[in-house]
Amino acid sequence: MNKKVLIVEDQFVEANDLQLMLKKAGYEVCGIARSVPAAQEFIKKENPDFVLLDIFLKGKLTGIDLAMQLKKGNVPFIYLSANSNEEILSEAKTTEPYGFIVKPFREKDLLVTLEIAQYRHEHSLESRQQRETSLIRQLEDTIRNGVTWKEALLQVGKILQQEIPFDYLAFMLDYVKNPTEGFSSYRRVGFNEYQIIGIVELSTITGVPASDLVKTLAGTSKNSGASTLNGEEFQLYAQHTSLSKIVNEKFGMRSMLCFPFLLGSEILNICFYSKNSDTYNKEHIVFLHRIEQTFTKFFKHFRAELFLPDHSDQLRTELSGSLAMQSFEGIIGNSHLLLKVFDQIAQVAPFDTSVLILGESGTGKERIADCIHKLSPRKKKPLIKVNCAALPSTLIESELFGHEKGSFTGAIDKKIGKFELANDGTIFLDEVGEMPIDLQVKLLRVLQEREIEPLGGRSPVKINVRVIAATNRNLEKEVGEGRFRLDLYYRLNVFPIELPPLRDRIEDIPALANHFISIYNRKSGKRIIRLSDKVLKNMMTYYWPGNIRELENLIERGVLVAKGTIIEEISLPTMQGRSISQKAQDNHIKTIYENERDHIIAVLKKCNGKIWGLGGAAELLNLPPTTLKSKMKKLGIVKEHFE
Repeated sequence: MNKKVLIVEDQFVEANDLQLMLKKAGYEVCGIARSVPAAQEFIKKENPDFVLLDIFLKGKLTGIDLAMQLKKGNVPFIYLSANSNEEILSEAKTTEPYGFIVKPFREKDLLVTLEIAQYRHEHSLESRQQRETSLIRQLEDTIRNGVTWKEALLQVGKILQQEIPFDYLAFMLDYVKNPTEGFSSYRRVGFNEYQIIGIVELSTITGVPASDLVKTLAGTSKNSGASTLNGEEFQLYAQHTSLSKIVNEKFGMRSMLCFPFLLGSEILNICFYSKNSDTYNKEHIVFLHRIEQTFTKFFKHFRAELFLPDHSDQLRTELSGSLAMQSFEGIIGNSHLLLKVFDQIAQVAPFDTSVLILGESGTGKERIADCIHKLSPRKKKPLIKVNCAALPSTLIESELFGHEKGSFTGAIDKKIGKFELANDGTIFLDEVGEMPIDLQVKLLRVLQEREIEPLGGRSPVKINVRVIAATNRNLEKEVGEGRFRLDLYYRLNVFPIELPPLRDRIEDIPALANHFISIYNRKSGKRIIRLSDKVLKNMMTYYWPGNIRELENLIERGVLVAKGTIIEEISLPTMQGRSISQKAQDNHIKTIYENERDHIIAVLKKCNGKIWGLGGAAELLNLPPTTLKSKMKKLGIVKEHFE
């Protein structure tokens, strides 16, 4: 059956050309719409497989407005636009398109982009179904294993973590014989570690008597339906709601998802909380509805048992069996941003999905690639690493794809390329943003056809390789300025993992420092036990432009020059305090977006975080408050940045 394509384009000539190209290639064009309302009618009537979507259309609504609806309906779409600047790409990116074609384009560009979109859509559906099947199987195994209710709740939390991230998770029954046993919660303190918090523990944390807590939490358990709250909406909600107020003030939670499960005459509410301000969306609710039947079966199985929270002061439990601790060798830290990266690794590692690792230099992109490979079914096969920035442009094709003897001057022997060496395993393309544009075309073909052509070879060689790529560049900017191919970007960007800079996870600095002290103690034969309080304080306020690599180098030097068992001095490139951070930032050439972000944060600090009203940041910036909120979300500015 031919795939049905809807064209949403207000230029008659361009729409007609698209229609001819698609029909020639065997696609069925189910309609041409010149505005968003017309497109909505076609979508209801025709149920297209793909939508080709211009961004600027007739009427008030844009293609990006329609894209939001297509995303919710799980209809794959590809943008068509004559404007591919960084701002447009960034806005389009938030809708998660399956491709982006820049006008004018060739017929081949269109067909290749459609093929990539089809591959990504089918792969994402297949991947989602596999994950959900695995998740349901884990729930059913938990029932069969005969664990207690307390153990079951821990396992439920870990199973859910695979699809719905949380830093704090609460289970609340609306009715039980003993009210103190109708509540149990779990605060995440490590990748596979949770502090169990029942009513008694919560009473200790808040200073509120347990009997009063039971009464105040009763309102939370009577949630009327599934809901999500993020950012400022959650902050306002938390001012008046018991549990949300507690976790907001005591644990720094910034967003929430609540979902009620009906257990006969009872309701079990599950509330997820996150330290990030934009974690939850309607897709999470849809996911919970899809597995609701299995969850209801699960909870009914344990219905006769009461919540039995462990009343130890700090109980940390490691789950076993299918939920065993993953190996993140060499990656140190427990900050919520790093835990999110761990979750993404655990989610993508079992599949052959292409991964794009993004992050500044020194954030540990190679370590992430190592972990993904070691946790994948290909772990016993080779992991071949290629630094695209270190290879001369004249040799990179030969290095990647190999060459035959005599294929060019100096080719005195046959050479097996990196892709062929990685066959049945994984290839890691580090600094892929540095790859020459002409080689990007050949790499795209390799990813599409799953075959390589060695220089001087007579026939292509089939390969089975998983691709992990990494870059410290802003690829949207590179695409917008014509230095990176858009089709290759979308081919690689199937599953992006963004590594946080060290300055955004400063709570990990003590653990990282101790880790490197241990390493360089062994190498130098010294017995350094720790950093001085003064050194640690300076390190916690430093900007870290070189990230973890810079930290390691400084610790290595500190160990070597230390006179006693404590490192009393670290030669940070700047002087102590926040003024140093600014100097360090001055050495870093900022993008327009970074400058805008820094300026907004500075104004918010001046206004003590006030956005709306007289003397608020919006007034000082001469922006409507809604526009400022939109910019803050786009630039990743959260309350922690300006408190």
